[in-house]
Amino acid sequence: MQQIEHRACFGGWQDVYQHASPTLNCTMRFGVYLPPQAERAPCPVLYWLSGLTCTEQNFITKAGAQRYAAEHGLIIVAPDTSPRGEGVADDPADDLGQGAGFYLNATESPWSSHYRMYDYIVDELPALIESNLPVTQARGISGHSMGGHGALTIALRNPGRYHSVSAFAPIVNPSEVPWGQKALRAYLGDRPEDWRQHDSVALIATAAERLPLLIDQGEADPFLNAQLQPDRLRQACEQHHHPLQLRLQPGYDHSYYFVASFIGEHIAHHAAALG
Repeated sequence: MQQIEHRACFGGWQDVYQHASPTLNCTMRFGVYLPPQAERAPCPVLYWLSGLTCTEQNFITKAGAQRYAAEHGLIIVAPDTSPRGEGVADDPADDLGQGAGFYLNATESPWSSHYRMYDYIVDELPALIESNLPVTQARGISGHSMGGHGALTIALRNPGRYHSVSAFAPIVNPSEVPWGQKALRAYLGDRPEDWRQHDSVALIATAAERLPLLIDQGEADPFLNAQLQPDRLRQACEQHHHPLQLRLQPGYDHSYYFVASFIGEHIAHHAAALG
């Protein structure tokens, strides 16, 4: 880990690190907010997964989360959204390739040599954090849009690993919407049975743990009907008796103005679960 940014923030420190990732076969960056409590004792950690086109910078500069993390004593880790660099496959569109890793392990060429974001988020990054920073074993996970999809699917597929999960405007049923179908077909091939392993609606049916889901969705989100469709997740949770708090927020869109408006409540949700 090489520290490349270090800024005082709400009594703690907003840092950015970079490191060589053997999982992704490239250099990766991630942001870390260390609250003032971390100087005295290890703190729980919340992993934040960002959406399409984002880097580690979007969340740490736009969400305003540091204030609330300092109040609750939470460390926040915000990784980049995909592998990057020379030699990493890309696409001219903003919903595939660099900036659009979709938090899965690609099996198809040319993506499979670098695009293993699922393993990076679940295994490599936490191991790095827990070896180098003052964190406890208590983990939460959250995210926005594509990152909300990642947070939900990763939590549902790894019972016991996370104490809490939440999402802002997640892609809940990627197997059935254009964003998801394009990415899943490119990364995993034309095999819908593999797509379902990265689809929250499908995973609810076989979830081994009833981890409560907190989701905020703006009612003025331009992607609500075509790409997000949270009612599909509501119906699945009702059918399988999975706890879900889905809050539809009038007037809010898909932007970080929306995220910043409710991030304090999400951090309080995670803090209550993480202790």
